[in-house]
Amino acid sequence: MISLLISFAVLIVGYLVYSKITEKVFAPDDRETPAIAINDGVDCVPMKRWKAFLVQLLNIAGTGPIFGALMGAVFGPIVFLWIVFGSILGGAVHDYMSGMISSRHKGASIAELSGTYIGKVAKWIMRVFSVVLLVLCGTVFVTSPAALLDRLTPDWMNGTFWAIVILVYYLLATLLPIDKLIGRLYPIFGVLLIVMALSVIGGIIFSGNEYPLPEISFENLQPNGIPVWPYMFITVACGAISGFHATQSPMIAKCIKSEKEGRSVFYGAMIAESVIALVWAAAGVSFYGTTQLLNEALANGASNVVYEISTGVLGVFGGILAVAGVIVCPITSGDTAFRSARLILAETFHLDQKKIKNRLLITIPLLVVGGLLTWFAIVNDEGFEIIWRYFSWSNQTLAMIALWVSSAYLLQKGKSRFGSLITALPAAFMTAVSVTYILMSDEGFRLNQTIAYTVGIVVAIIFLSTYLVALYHKAKGQPVKPQLKRR
Repeated sequence: MISLLISFAVLIVGYLVYSKITEKVFAPDDRETPAIAINDGVDCVPMKRWKAFLVQLLNIAGTGPIFGALMGAVFGPIVFLWIVFGSILGGAVHDYMSGMISSRHKGASIAELSGTYIGKVAKWIMRVFSVVLLVLCGTVFVTSPAALLDRLTPDWMNGTFWAIVILVYYLLATLLPIDKLIGRLYPIFGVLLIVMALSVIGGIIFSGNEYPLPEISFENLQPNGIPVWPYMFITVACGAISGFHATQSPMIAKCIKSEKEGRSVFYGAMIAESVIALVWAAAGVSFYGTTQLLNEALANGASNVVYEISTGVLGVFGGILAVAGVIVCPITSGDTAFRSARLILAETFHLDQKKIKNRLLITIPLLVVGGLLTWFAIVNDEGFEIIWRYFSWSNQTLAMIALWVSSAYLLQKGKSRFGSLITALPAAFMTAVSVTYILMSDEGFRLNQTIAYTVGIVVAIIFLSTYLVALYHKAKGQPVKPQLKRR
């Protein structure tokens, strides 16, 4: 229990201290945000700070910090360290910079920002990469809540039934102005999400030591011997650092009324999500007792694990409350995943989104593809796991790119060496993670571990060294390489 309490405390201190350092590096000012300057009544709509925070939290806190944290807990309590420090030093910085840079570019997507600060080729790569990731994300966030609802409802309301219902809701959430559906429902769902997390951890802590909480250890307890590096850092994404957030932050960047709200909205929401991830990582190990038993339970599906923990710790009523919270999490990220994909495609093809026909022109094909992938996940026993693995790697690779985009922005703006490194160092770290994983994983090239480790580290060093050289020239007042100039 001590390790968990310390982890919560470090997250709070991280927000109070490191968020202010991050804010100082970016230097928000009094310029008008898109919500004020554009205010189109559809996507750029002013929101109160507390509402923007809850919408951002629900946007990013999908299945990832719950299912991902449970799967990451199979490695043992070492996952606590990644969730805490990954969030403070990487994930929250990533979310803040993605949102704030977008705000200064009229709410532009991460794809457009990539083109602005890295180059046209990067922009087109990121357009394709982002849309693919968002569709995969939306699919993941259909199948997982549908499976849980299947457990709680009569037999005729099976997974297929609920998948269709969720997709219909996604259609409405993607099309309607952000303040008409998302802006009204999310604050309610946000309260439910917070109550759910508090209920689960409270039930465990006050169980009379029936579910002893694990203490932090550097030992790899993964039953199948899967190495911590890089697998744990890919598995636990949304609770530590997630590229998906770079597609969501620009959405709320269109809604904040002042740049000075960004620290609490973007950085704060990421820290709150990490608290949720810590709750479920701790619950997974403490409820089943060992990582071996947790791993065996996960073989029957992460949704079943959530159901067993919730009902086991809180009983029938509390379990339904907790499961309802877990259902809300993915649904409220899936809808905004498709909404973000719509906005990126609208930017790409220059389609005015004030017109409902233009929104339909993009939304319908997106949901058709999402529906087909959902069908694949439902009829295929390993469908969800396959989609999740590709989503996880794509997710972390996008985080890597978003951090390099942020680093290029800070470089161009002439920030201090320390200021630039606040994003460059986590960018290099995520470069090593993503490259190593795709080289050695079953979904990738299946290379020897030694080769994958070596290449991953070397590529990260090359990227970071290139950036440091550019930073040095910038400090000396010499021209920076063209690819780092704004286009």
